[in-house]
Amino acid sequence: MKTTLILMGFLLLGLTSVSIAQDTLKLDLRQAEQLFLKENYELIAQRYETEQAKADVITAKLFDNPELNYENLFYNHETKKFLETSMATGQYAASISQLIKLAGKRNKNIKLANTGVKMSSDAYFDLMRTLRYDLRSNFYKTYYGQQSAAVYQEQIKALEQLLNASTQQYNMGNIALKDVIRIKSLLYNLKAEYSTLMNDIEDLQTQLRLMTRIKADTPLQLVLKAEDQHNELSQHPYLALLDSARANRADLQLSKTSVLYAERNLSLQKAMAIPDVELSLSYDLKGNYPEKYTGLGITVPLPLFNRNQGEIKKARVAIEAAQNNLSQQESLLENEVYNSYRSALRTEQLYQSLDQQFNGDFQRLITEVTKNFNSRNISLIEFLDFYDSYKENTLQMNNLRYERMNAKEEINYVTGSVIFK
Repeated sequence: MKTTLILMGFLLLGLTSVSIAQDTLKLDLRQAEQLFLKENYELIAQRYETEQAKADVITAKLFDNPELNYENLFYNHETKKFLETSMATGQYAASISQLIKLAGKRNKNIKLANTGVKMSSDAYFDLMRTLRYDLRSNFYKTYYGQQSAAVYQEQIKALEQLLNASTQQYNMGNIALKDVIRIKSLLYNLKAEYSTLMNDIEDLQTQLRLMTRIKADTPLQLVLKAEDQHNELSQHPYLALLDSARANRADLQLSKTSVLYAERNLSLQKAMAIPDVELSLSYDLKGNYPEKYTGLGITVPLPLFNRNQGEIKKARVAIEAAQNNLSQQESLLENEVYNSYRSALRTEQLYQSLDQQFNGDFQRLITEVTKNFNSRNISLIEFLDFYDSYKENTLQMNNLRYERMNAKEEINYVTGSVIFK
């Protein structure tokens, strides 16, 4: 009976493991980007702002509503009657007026609103550029973090087996206590490092879930396909990358659009200094001469004091500020492209200088070292030193691979283009 319960327990444990594995979401970079473009909260919010800016264009195209005014005699003290409208004893007046904007104010407002839509659109693509870099950089960092975590898992499992065997040997009096303690110390250090790494990976996965709107409790297993490895940096000279940045950087386009917006606003403010005309048509029964009075009126404000001087000056200053910001953005762009390009070159040169077979050779070496240790051909200190070297080498290689991929993502970011897919 006891044996049966144990077997059932292992069976349930196996089923649970399968269930967890089935719930794990395998996610490659392309799938992550598709979810990001469709589901990201910040991009959706920015799209709403663009739609609001388009609504401003609709408002700018609308004409002013005409105004209707009506006045009726309320109480006739002679006839003691209310609201009389008869020709004999009543009186009422009505008028309709329409404001006519001069100096092309309506068209200038439409152009200004359209420029606002362009600014909102540029802001959207700049936000996408920034978030896309965050997503891809996060993806690579998480992926290589998971590869490093697998190394820790492998070493922890092996050291646990070694510790159990060494403890048995110590109990039999075959090895010294200091050797058991040394193995325990390394095992505890590995577990502590692994726990820290897993906390970092979980933080990164949380950001990925937020950016792609994946459920918080969904385990992620990232997959890096061969086509995600990027092409060679040498195929893209610096000047070509700089030209691409000038043509495609959304923040640079936003700065240029801001200058245009300020210029169009100045044109509008100058037009606002010119008075608008209000035309009116009125009818008055017995309130004027003749008794049935029909009149045509015009109202024009006299620009003696307020000629919109303050707003015009503000618009001129805004142009200067926007032009200064554009110059700063152009300088920043050049420096960012150059710095990212040089950094990517250094990282690529370092990566290419390494023996790509080194990891495989080191894996075979550690296997041989383990066999020699089991055969007592090498000491425990030498064995643990090899183990530590293997771990450090693998972690450094994973970190270099991440830096290599991230350096090319930075070039995508600073050029505003998908140079490396």
